Amino acid sequence: MFIDKQSPKAYHALLQTSETVRATAADAGLDRTLVELINLRVSQLNHCAYCLDIHTRAALRAGETTQRLGVLAAWRDTEVFTPQERAALALAEAVTDPSDAAAQESAYAAAREVLTDDQVSAVIWVAITINAFNRVSILSRHPVRAAGVQ
Repeated sequence: MFIDKQSPKAYHALLQTSETVRATAADAGLDRTLVELINLRVSQLNHCAYCLDIHTRAALRAGETTQRLGVLAAWRDTEVFTPQERAALALAEAVTDPSDAAAQESAYAAAREVLTDDQVSAVIWVAITINAFNRVSILSRHPVRAAGVQ
């Protein structure tokens, strides 16, 4: 069952939250490509194929490069991400897996060194929101079809 279709009011509320979070991120000065990198990294961690498909296309439309998308899963082992992007990715990972309190505290402290308070808050909200969408898509088993296939 597609829970977004089964409970459309709840899904609509999540969509509204997403729009608000996107505006919050923009107001905080987070580039759209960074928001999409967060969406993608969290979706990688959650193994959400549907969201990976959607947000890869969104990242490319926003101007992200295929090189950076290709190495995103190993972002710590590259030099292609800025200090702000690295801090945001680490914080998004900590939001996605909050069970490691030490890693969460470290990510939060590192983010506070290179991001404003508004940006830290926005990164957390972006990660929370994509985590919610990941759960909706995974539990609904939203299909990923080949491009051009309806």
